[in-house]
Amino acid sequence: MPKGAHDDAPAGAKDKNLVHSLAKGFRVLEAFTAEEPELLQSEIAVRAGLDAGTTFRMLNTLVSLGYVAPVPRTRRYRLTLKPLELGFNAIARRGLRDLARPVLRGLVGEVNEAASLGVLDDVDVVYVERVQAGLVRMGVDIRVGSRIPATTSAIGQALLAFLPEPNLDAVLAASRFERIGPDVPGSADEVRERLAEVRRDGVALTDWASVNGLRVLAAPVLDRDGYAVAAISVAAPAMRTSRAEIVERAKAPLLARAQELGLALAAFS
Repeated sequence: MPKGAHDDAPAGAKDKNLVHSLAKGFRVLEAFTAEEPELLQSEIAVRAGLDAGTTFRMLNTLVSLGYVAPVPRTRRYRLTLKPLELGFNAIARRGLRDLARPVLRGLVGEVNEAASLGVLDDVDVVYVERVQAGLVRMGVDIRVGSRIPATTSAIGQALLAFLPEPNLDAVLAASRFERIGPDVPGSADEVRERLAEVRRDGVALTDWASVNGLRVLAAPVLDRDGYAVAAISVAAPAMRTSRAEIVERAKAPLLARAQELGLALAAFS
């Protein structure tokens, strides 16, 4: 959109009580489309009707806030999934969320715990759907829009294990490795070792018994090419479920539901 294209906006849009800098920020976000998800700064400026300097400042602000990310090894930018936290405005994920909800409910019914759906966003997993049967009483604060580092979590490791190698390399290169728990890989090499186990077993298991009292088992949701587009997980209180028990109880239904969701997505797309 050329500069000045917003000059014919309704009078209300020019009200002196509006925060025009905020409006400009949203125009930058709205420059991205499903057809063109990656844009140069100059392209964003044209579409948003802003000058180069304003566009530069807006992009830097949005990057620092996590709503926009630079595309590695290019001069382009893309939206992240953080707008999920403002009301699930990532429309492309809406079909996935709707398809996953009954699948997650079925898992909670089978394993009597919590079930979650996550997708990869840069180096984090973003939770896009969650069904639970009582973990709120344990003080576990995970909800739609929550983000956790992919390398530290079962749901993230299930995703990473089935990524194309260049994508995995990019995630590991950008990740920070901190031993925030006894079952957390502390380096890229340790992550790769863990991911090899996930590919062998088909599921990822994270034991957070000494951190938040949970054990989490996750499985990837694969596309037609065998790459992960999402992952689903179940969580069980460690005080009631050993590592062996959660695998015995949850692995088969988890894999079945992940496959079910993958087939549904293939048909839906």
